Parts: sequence; structure tokens; C-alpha cells
Amino acid sequence: MKFIDTSVLRVGYQEWNPNAKASVVLLHGWPDSVRTWAQVAPALAAHGLRVIVPALRGFAPTEFLSAQTPRSGQLSALGRDLLELIEQLQLDQPALVGHDWGARAAANACALQADVASHLVLLSVGYGTNTPSQDISVAQARNYWYHWYMATPRGQRTVREQRNAFAQIMWDTWAPPGWYTAEEFEATAQAFANDDWAEVTLHSYQHRWGHASGDIRYDADEQLLQHTPQLKVPTLVLHGGADTVNGPETSAGKEHYFLSRYERKVLPGIGHFPQREDPSQIVAELTRFLEC
Repeated sequence: MKFIDTSVLRVGYQEWNPNAKASVVLLHGWPDSVRTWAQVAPALAAHGLRVIVPALRGFAPTEFLSAQTPRSGQLSALGRDLLELIEQLQLDQPALVGHDWGARAAANACALQADVASHLVLLSVGYGTNTPSQDISVAQARNYWYHWYMATPRGQRTVREQRNAFAQIMWDTWAPPGWYTAEEFEATAQAFANDDWAEVTLHSYQHRWGHASGDIRYDADEQLLQHTPQLKVPTLVLHGGADTVNGPETSAGKEHYFLSRYERKVLPGIGHFPQREDPSQIVAELTRFLEC
């Protein structure tokens, strides 16, 4: 694991092919870690790409530089973190590939800086689904039970005191059974074993629905992102047809947000974690799209 500092974070990241010309940044989601790309990153490196896999804020080994920095999980902050990482690593228009929170970070980075990426790939998340005023169906509201639970004192205690049990419920219910081992979950959960994870998690979901104020350093970014800017970057959306948290319908009908080449594929039988459930299919889709 390598480390580099941004304005507020010491970011832990993995890297392959550091001298390759073209680069790709792989961003994990919640509740997950850099391990989610364990079978994807080396395969992309074998295709000649420089591959960067950072841990998001709140996820070990990434740390805040100051105890005084608010443990914000607001989605604009995730996008800004990514832009600062790209700048610090001196990456020249990397491809950005994100899953779940990582997809939101990647899309927000492209919205905040139009020319930052060569390609954008979103896994399991539809663009334009960040704002508190978004329309959601009753079925989707049911899927988001954990969002509402974390808005209550009981839910907040659960996240702080029983984080692994809480996170494992998501793994058990967001995809068809049998896709992970107990050993893999325990290894991944090491990224949650710090106080920042609980606080960033709670703030992220509370802020997303307007129940918490944000860090003032991201106010300008929040203003820009609240209108869901159109994106100029070529974009691919991959969504599991058996995703039971973000139903595949939540990424449908988003073409109007994209001003360049746009593709969307629903993957039959795949749940919320495509890069873990069928990494070979994800590698094939990524290499095809990134070579175009």
C-alpha cells in the first residue's frame, strides 16, 4: 500500500504499472474496500494500464490529516477527494471506474471538472440520484431501509457499535446468495475498523437526504452539483439485473445527462457487486470500452 496526501486526507492506495502512459482509477463503494477490485485491477494492468485503487475517506488505511476536520461523507467531498488525488498523482485524464459510493465520487469529479477523465464507468449507480428531492418509488424506498435507519438514534448506535453485523446484512441481501465467503467479508471489514468509518457513513446518508449540514469547504461544489450537471465524458453504466438495493431501473432513462458517447448494460443474474460476482465479465466490458 502506498500513501499520498491531499488537502485533508492521507490516502492509502494500491498501484500497478506506475510507468504506463494510460491510467485508470478504480473506486470502491460502501460497505466495501479496495479488495473489491482484487481480480479486476491486475487484469487491467495486464492490458497495459496504470491502475490506481484508493481507499475512500473513512475507510482504512486512508486517514484524515487533522482531528479537527469534519468527518463529512457528503458526496461532493468524495468527488473533490478524487480530483485532489488525481492532481497529487499527476494523472493525465485517467479513466474513472467507480462502484456504489465510488461511482458517485467519479461522476461528481467529472461534473466538477469537465476535462478530468478520458472515460467514466459507473457500476450499480444511476447518475442523477444524489439529491434529496429525487423521485423514488415505494419499492426503492423499502430498499433504502438502512438509509432511514441511520437517521435514528438506534441506527446510529448500531453503526458505531455493531458495524460489521450491520455491513454484512448488506452483503447478504444486495445480491444473489453464495457470492462471497466469510473469510472475504472479514478481510474486507478491516477497512471499517476505525471510528472515522462510522462517522463518515452516518454523515453521508444523513446529508444525502437533507438531515445534516455539510462541511463549508464544499459549499461551492454543492451548489454546482445540486442541479446534476450534464457530463461530456464518454460513459458506460453497468448495472446488475438482480441488484436488490439500487434496482436496475434506477439507472434507466439517464441519457439526457450525457453529451458524449453513452452506453448502459444490465447484467442478468448479477447483484449489487458486479466486480466481485463476475470479475471476468467486468474486465471484458472495461477493456472493450476503454479501448474505444
